[in-house]
Amino acid sequence: MDDNGQAKTITVDRRVREAGLRPTRQRVALAELLFAKGDRHLSAEELHEEAQVAGVPVSLATVYNALHQFTQAGLLRILAVEGARTYFDTNTSDHHHFFVEGENRVFDIEHGPVTVGNLPEPPDGMEIANVDVVVRLRAKRNS
Repeated sequence: MDDNGQAKTITVDRRVREAGLRPTRQRVALAELLFAKGDRHLSAEELHEEAQVAGVPVSLATVYNALHQFTQAGLLRILAVEGARTYFDTNTSDHHHFFVEGENRVFDIEHGPVTVGNLPEPPDGMEIANVDVVVRLRAKRNS
């Protein structure tokens, strides 16, 4: 591995450790795949496929476990778009998303005029953690 790759591994290792997780070989390998390409939205199945292509020997169950551990540690944000499909977002800031129906593609809505008003009061002892807005898109239909 070259100096750049080694430095990247150390950075990912540190990021995992600073999130309170033990930097196992599998966690570090999955974190490298997740965070190497900037902000992105991936399902567990997509990350598992990337891991297989990269020669990282992990089961789908291990990928799910790691993604949920990363989420609990604050490294990822869960985005439920379809009933059976969950995406994991590497951008943990408050932001909203477009979802392209039929393509299962998610991408960020650039900062703009999205506002959410008239939110209900949360039950006693609870607070609103965040609000997710997902705008569903499809190709225009001919009229």
